Amino acid sequence: MPMNRPVVVGVDGSPSSLAAAEHAARAAQLRSRPLLLVHGYLHPFGYGVPLNPYEIGVPAPSEEAQKMMERTAAELGERWPGLAVEARQVAGGPGATLIEESRRAELVVVGSRGRGGFAGLLLGSVGAQVAAHAHCPVLVVRPDEQPIPVDGPVLVGVDGSESSDLAVSVGADEAALRDVPLVLVHVVATDGGRMVPEEIEESQAAHQAEAVRLLADASAVVRARHPDLVVREHPVRAAGAAQGLIEASGAAALLVVGTRGRAGFAGLLLGSVSQAAIQHAHCPVLVAHPVS
Repeated sequence: MPMNRPVVVGVDGSPSSLAAAEHAARAAQLRSRPLLLVHGYLHPFGYGVPLNPYEIGVPAPSEEAQKMMERTAAELGERWPGLAVEARQVAGGPGATLIEESRRAELVVVGSRGRGGFAGLLLGSVGAQVAAHAHCPVLVVRPDEQPIPVDGPVLVGVDGSESSDLAVSVGADEAALRDVPLVLVHVVATDGGRMVPEEIEESQAAHQAEAVRLLADASAVVRARHPDLVVREHPVRAAGAAQGLIEASGAAALLVVGTRGRAGFAGLLLGSVSQAAIQHAHCPVLVAHPVS
């Protein structure tokens, strides 16, 4: 893997994207990587439609956007001394542009809402697109309205799936980089449905035993790779996996999720638990895609 893979962040001048740029700068400095600010602008003749640039001619980058990019790059350079910052405008839809850039990136960072975002939508279409389709891990910075405690623990959802194993590995590396504890969480469903009390008790005992086993296995893998890392195992009772992770995220600086959990369908690039976590978590969410 090339050592100069940048941390890439999509910037459009919105408060959400500027918050994302700040997190991206910190991530780049932690990793000793350059930071690449990217602004994807659309062709005036088509919204997200693939067009042949030789037939129509690629539009010139807008001067206003170029000034915004240069200003953002200069401000980040001042706040993060020693960080190499590059800014680039790319002809294309912002989502498609960031997904393409992710092929050469260490990490892609997106804000929860862009310029075209509606306040009622917790994650804009660009963020959702990139989180689902990127070729490297994606950091979704939300909520952007409040400062994020960066020294809190890194939280990872564990369910024994291949996707969750990758999330544990990515989460452990991130916790080691940040020098904070790693908290492994497995959610035990509390809903007994129509079972009688004895069956509920048996079922919960079995689920609890499974949670302890899954967490112990994940913890052993992490400790073998990061012997000095503080690792905590945390079975959580909640109505569902998404709700459990979202509630637990209130005390974390970062939540790491896989692309699909145990119940995932191969055709879905992002499972329902990961989608819910990205939409509603109380801290930034890192989606653990394998680097391709």
